[in-house]
Amino acid sequence: MTHLVAVVGGGDLGTHAVLAAEALRRAAGRRNQRLDLEVRGRGATGAPLSEGAIQGADAVLLVGTGDLGEGRFGRLSRAKAAIEDVLTDVDGVIDRALAGKSLGDRSHGSAPEAGGPKRIVAITSCPTGIAHTFMAAEGIQAAAQALGHDARVETQGSVGARDALTPDEIAAADIVLIAADTGVDRGRFSGKRVYAATTKAAIRDGKGLIATALKDAELQGAEATESGPARPAAAEKKAGAYKHLMTGVSFMLPFVVAGGLLIALAFAFGGIDAMSPENKGTLGFALGEIGAKAAFALIVPALAGYIAYSIADRPGIAPGMIGGMLAANLNAGFLGGIVAGFIAGYTVSFLSRHIRLPKNLEGLKPVLILPLIGTLVTGLLMVYVVGVPVAALLAALTAWLKGMQGASALLLGLILGAMMAVDMGGPINKAAYASSAALISSGIYTPMAAVMLAGMTPPLGIALATRLFPGRFTAAEREAGSAAAVLGAAFITEGAIPFAAADPLRVIPALVAGSAVAGALSMTLGVALRVPHGGLFVLPIPNAITPVLGAVVALVAGTVITAVLVGVFKKRAA
Repeated sequence: MTHLVAVVGGGDLGTHAVLAAEALRRAAGRRNQRLDLEVRGRGATGAPLSEGAIQGADAVLLVGTGDLGEGRFGRLSRAKAAIEDVLTDVDGVIDRALAGKSLGDRSHGSAPEAGGPKRIVAITSCPTGIAHTFMAAEGIQAAAQALGHDARVETQGSVGARDALTPDEIAAADIVLIAADTGVDRGRFSGKRVYAATTKAAIRDGKGLIATALKDAELQGAEATESGPARPAAAEKKAGAYKHLMTGVSFMLPFVVAGGLLIALAFAFGGIDAMSPENKGTLGFALGEIGAKAAFALIVPALAGYIAYSIADRPGIAPGMIGGMLAANLNAGFLGGIVAGFIAGYTVSFLSRHIRLPKNLEGLKPVLILPLIGTLVTGLLMVYVVGVPVAALLAALTAWLKGMQGASALLLGLILGAMMAVDMGGPINKAAYASSAALISSGIYTPMAAVMLAGMTPPLGIALATRLFPGRFTAAEREAGSAAAVLGAAFITEGAIPFAAADPLRVIPALVAGSAVAGALSMTLGVALRVPHGGLFVLPIPNAITPVLGAVVALVAGTVITAVLVGVFKKRAA
């Protein structure tokens, strides 16, 4: 049997290298192919190839970029491949390596695309604006550098836009690349070639995304900035309703955070009756008015307005927000807001495509005709068709959730907790988070607590496991455990991804089990959280999370179970 050794280098993208290495290991196992593997790059894990392995090898496979230590392999037959080739066709890569064939210059990752280096401007954004936003930015920047292109990335995160693109940079760019799970205002990009994809595409395969964008980017016309979005690329079309909903949730979250913390502070300063009429004029009453009657009153309109914005661009905002306000007034809550947002968005989008006016009247469309007709259609449907049945559905859901006790609360907590850990920032995780955050507007706070505690458990559990079972981890992994602890404390579940990617069959079940326990305990103990984020940093804020002891018990239990199971399941590090 041919003995193959491989070196995988991710440059600045250690996570990509780990994913490629795991794909090679699993493929070699399926084929009964002898393979010794070394991973290099930032965040890389595993021991270097031994001299014995190199001397006994028949061929070497060099994957990725950076210093792969090629000089060690003397006259060994060698093949080269890019990380994206391994992730998309691992068996083909192994076959070519055994045959001593490379994939050409693309494997070096340094040759620019045909036509020379390109200037790329990009925007990344995810619903919560924390981990995936910046991971996608890193993926694009590193891939562009490896391909010989120049890239400038604007991140639209939780604190707003950072490294904002200037008009001169946009004007000079060859393409605009949008890697976002939320709607992004394209008004700045009139006349530019634009390509849209998800953050996941940028994180997993930045080089492939850039190559596709350079080939498939479409020209955005000037009319898209006023009357509707540019025609989306194929990747964006697939996102569909999920992306529109996530856009609404992203813009809704600041209202939930501000309102929830102000209400908590109102109780801290004025007691449980702070918002009673007899306390009018006190600081507690004022804080309650701001939080409950201003910030919380805007949650559903913001949700609906920005769902419509994601579908129909700026002309959809007014019909969406007005529909959301009607949903709130009709007691249809966030469910009604979601329905109103989609009605408004698709109505305005349809009108924008089908209403044709003379050029001198075209400017009336986005500021008069579309908002007026869109609001009329959305409003009438909310009042006469949608509002009452959705309100009844929300009332039933609210009563059921508030009345949950014992086994039913435990079961819901188990489900929500497991959802937070199964894909750590993916669609399942976001579905649990978005639904729990939306329930805050209806005065239901326990699911949000279960989701946050369960989302903190994976990175905290991994960090604890690196301390309790150091033999199960390499030196690099033990060092990365400290970073995972910080991310977990801030409720950034993605801190566990590198460990899960390196050993998914053993690590992910342990993470899911620990998060499920944390969620179940949280729901059973009646832990309530009034804000949709913050991690450990909300614990000192009076009444933001109650009871604090119950939250701590759930978090500690989930973390310990995760750590113990990781230690039991994982093999000793080589």
